Amino acid sequence: MIKSMTGYGKSVAEIPGRKLTIEIKTLNSKQLDLNMKIPSYFREKELEVRNYLTQYLERGKIDFFIGTEVTGEILTYSLNHDLAMKYYKELKSLKKEMRDDSSLLPLVIKMPDVTQTTRDEMNEQEWEAIREGIATAVLQVDEYRVGEGKALEEDMLKRVQSILQLLDSIQPFEKNRMEDLRERLQKDFKNLSGDFNGSAPDQNRFEHELIYYLEKLDITEEKVRLLKHCQYFLETLSESVSQGKKLGFVTQEMGREINTIGSKASHAGIQKIVVQMKDELEKIKEQLGNIL
Repeated sequence: MIKSMTGYGKSVAEIPGRKLTIEIKTLNSKQLDLNMKIPSYFREKELEVRNYLTQYLERGKIDFFIGTEVTGEILTYSLNHDLAMKYYKELKSLKKEMRDDSSLLPLVIKMPDVTQTTRDEMNEQEWEAIREGIATAVLQVDEYRVGEGKALEEDMLKRVQSILQLLDSIQPFEKNRMEDLRERLQKDFKNLSGDFNGSAPDQNRFEHELIYYLEKLDITEEKVRLLKHCQYFLETLSESVSQGKKLGFVTQEMGREINTIGSKASHAGIQKIVVQMKDELEKIKEQLGNIL
């Protein structure tokens, strides 16, 4: 099963006096890149949430956001009487000098630290509701990733099958290629033999060198290895756990065999097939960039 690194999840958690909106957005990234925006009173749980997201979302660029909406009375107010009286006396003295008869109370209330707000700490029951909301959003992200992954899996499956078909299409060219190469070398050998004055090159030595040269140009081993790599790719693709990095390593091996076939071929028809296989492989690599 393949999972995309692109995902989205959203849930709502209700606690006394607040309505919390939890959103998670994920995009592709080689490593885990977690960005969290949460209310200040929630900071004590930040490490726990970070570990939870890391465990279940694993990899990618992850934006985690908690928005809060006040739905009831959650704050209590208190006045710092001593500080308020000090401000009052100072302002009263200033008022007398300025001969101002306006009320001082509004000014005193607005002075720094006169009005203080407090809030009770988040209790375990509230945290449990929030934790359930986070789990719901993570589950939605996972479902989104699975859905995106199915489309990616179908596309890569089609392209690997295309590479296998192209690999089979090399066979007719390969037989003719070796025969044509042998005939050309033998013809060149005969032409070269006529240039020697009564001392022609050794025919047996030539045959030995010819066999060695043809073996060097043989692509049977590369074809077998490419076939095995493609089969292993398909097996990994069907595993129960998404294996994006592992598939990336397999495509590197596939690319190595395709390049070797191209370098050994010395045949226009095979070279054309190699180019097509490279094109399919590059498209697979592009898809792998967004796989978990």
